[in-house]
Amino acid sequence: MTGRTKQAQTTRGPPPAPSRRTAGLTLVIFAGVLVVFYLIRDILFPFVFAGILAYVCTPLIDRLAARTRAPRWIFAVLVLIVLMAGAAGIGWLGLPPLIRQMGQGGGNLTDSIQGMVAQFIGNDTINLLGVQINAHGIAHRLVQALQDTLNDSGRVLSVVTYGFAGMFGIILSWVLLGYLLIAGSSTGDALFWLVPPRQRPFADRVWNDLHNVLWRYFLGVALVVLYASTAAYIGLGLILHIHHAVFLALITGLLEVIPVIGPFASATIAGLIAMQQAESAWNIVEYIIYAVMLRVSIDEFFGPIVLGKAAFLPPALVIFCFLSGGILFGIVGIILSVPFALTVRATLAELYRDPEALAPH
Repeated sequence: MTGRTKQAQTTRGPPPAPSRRTAGLTLVIFAGVLVVFYLIRDILFPFVFAGILAYVCTPLIDRLAARTRAPRWIFAVLVLIVLMAGAAGIGWLGLPPLIRQMGQGGGNLTDSIQGMVAQFIGNDTINLLGVQINAHGIAHRLVQALQDTLNDSGRVLSVVTYGFAGMFGIILSWVLLGYLLIAGSSTGDALFWLVPPRQRPFADRVWNDLHNVLWRYFLGVALVVLYASTAAYIGLGLILHIHHAVFLALITGLLEVIPVIGPFASATIAGLIAMQQAESAWNIVEYIIYAVMLRVSIDEFFGPIVLGKAAFLPPALVIFCFLSGGILFGIVGIILSVPFALTVRATLAELYRDPEALAPH
């Protein structure tokens, strides 16, 4: 529990009616935050990643420090080491065999694609809109298109640039996480100082309501990760018998916390292994059916329902938040869309003096 929440609980009483000035200032702040976030959206991901992890882990660090009376920074560093070791362990144990198996299929990409296409159309030549094609021709054209793309110096430079940016972003995320874990609730207190003194009691009440709902929401995210890992293992391991199913299922669940790119990456990795292992066209169709059913069950049913119940939001509104946040701000917008909606609702509940707005629907 953060310092702001403790203060809010000790000072909370019958709230005075918010003034028009408070309501107007609140709307201006929301609009300003949206504009600023939109302008700097390309650099937000490391801060969002580190901020959410620090927010989730800070109560545990505070509790350990209070029980042992040891310096708080010791537990902050230990938590950081555990998180980094977990990420490194997953990569060390799972990536080498995964890369080897993917490399076996990518060593001769033309033959791999030809074999996959031949499972659907056979080795005979077919007439498609007056053009005679076969499996070898399709594979050759696809590989040639990929080679042309890689030979484009401008595209190669873009890929290299994004690669370096991604590496820098990963390093920055862990550095920021270390700073935020050590700082603890003092970071929130520093941000709270930006609120005008006359508006701080109002901000206290909003944060107290928002803090409780945010914890429920992040618990819902953890349940989605658990569901995705379990469903992926059932599909990949028990039904399709894909190699490295445990690692793929774990990656599928963990990547759910990175909307859009995470699910696409996990589906691509598993798909490459599934295609290499496929013995017939039906095996590829089975994987496609599995992938579609998994995404529909997570994105359209389990995710919106669980997150909606956790955050007291209708499932349709959760889907709308994800889509609108993604269109405006990309990955960061999808991650922050529901927390932002909860912030708006908690603020309006205080402005309208309507505590029932934060109750389950």
